[in-house]
Amino acid sequence: MKVVFQTCCGVDVHKTFVVATIITTPADGLQPHYQKKRFSTFNSELNRFADWLLEHNCLDVCMESTGKYWVSVFNILEKRGVRVVVANPKWVKAVKGNKDDTKDSRWIGDLFRIGLVKSSFIPNLDIRILREFTRYRYKLTSMKSSEKNRFQNAFTVCNVALDSVVSDMFGKSATAITDYLTSDGSFDPDHCVSLLQGSLKKKAEKVLESIEGFSFADEQKARIKIIREHYDFVENLIAKVDTCVDEMVAKYDGAINLLCTIPGIDRNSAITIISEIGTDMSQFGSSKRLCCWAGLTPGDNESAGKKKSVRISRAGVYLKPALVQVAHATVKDKTNPYYALKYERIAKRRGKKRAIIAIARMILTAIYSMFCTGEVWNPVDLFKIDMPEHLKEQQLSKAIKQATRFLEKQGLTVA
Repeated sequence: MKVVFQTCCGVDVHKTFVVATIITTPADGLQPHYQKKRFSTFNSELNRFADWLLEHNCLDVCMESTGKYWVSVFNILEKRGVRVVVANPKWVKAVKGNKDDTKDSRWIGDLFRIGLVKSSFIPNLDIRILREFTRYRYKLTSMKSSEKNRFQNAFTVCNVALDSVVSDMFGKSATAITDYLTSDGSFDPDHCVSLLQGSLKKKAEKVLESIEGFSFADEQKARIKIIREHYDFVENLIAKVDTCVDEMVAKYDGAINLLCTIPGIDRNSAITIISEIGTDMSQFGSSKRLCCWAGLTPGDNESAGKKKSVRISRAGVYLKPALVQVAHATVKDKTNPYYALKYERIAKRRGKKRAIIAIARMILTAIYSMFCTGEVWNPVDLFKIDMPEHLKEQQLSKAIKQATRFLEKQGLTVA
């Protein structure tokens, strides 16, 4: 095979140490020369590792993405001007029964030397820091939802069916009632009715029926208060994260406003998308590669003329849910039915779940084109949906004339 990198390095990364192998291929021969060295993951040792690479004029390094341990190595080498390729472990996995730390680094270097290793997308430092905040916010939001369910279930097991009457257990009226039920005083139905606000006043009888016969142990009341405190604490954390994110994305306001022109995308969704893919699309090469990286492209698995599973991959753990959420919002948008009509056509043939994934892929393709050109969302076939009725009739009559002309050329008579 053709040697792509004359001098390169393969790195096997661990928590406390890294094993590096520099591979040098002579210009007049194919037999490479190997140099192996081991370094700890302390900053001083990683700087010594970078010095060792620069001494041997090695500016191309390949390592697999082992947990978060590769990040510290990547940060040091990036600052020192070394080009680092972080590979998915499945592309550099060694054969079982013949692997150790030294052989792993050599195997990674050999694959990288002849260009068989695909590079993972690593955004710049600003985007990586923003990504840490948005992913943490995603975790906090999931935690908040879990606490809401836990709070609601705590009342259900105490024979309180308030959630069957109110639409939101964390609304003003419901919060006042739940606080009153978990207080230490005796229960007064009239006072409970006085806590209702707005439209819930009309449902006072149902509210009392849902509460009638409740029984709280002191320990259950204490647990409900703890859950509520944790829920409020998580809400405050989300607010603090949002404040930090707003300061960080000030430089990306233009890109955020650009994405918000797409139906279904709001500011939070735009920030999440930018934190995952950045604004520089040159690293992906094409919209198809971007969609594949996000896990929105059907697989290609065929052997002996038989097609096996073509499900989408598990890639895009954070980006894919955000795009699917956007897709669900845009197909319900009545002001702009562009994606809604496409969704209906696909859902009739392929089902609703595949149709949502297809819409998410269309949105990501539009994002790629918008970041490349800097133009607002304006699909080439948008006129077919926003076209006035008289133009639709003209287009239909024109299509009928063309079809008639075609059939007559084939020797058929059109009545």
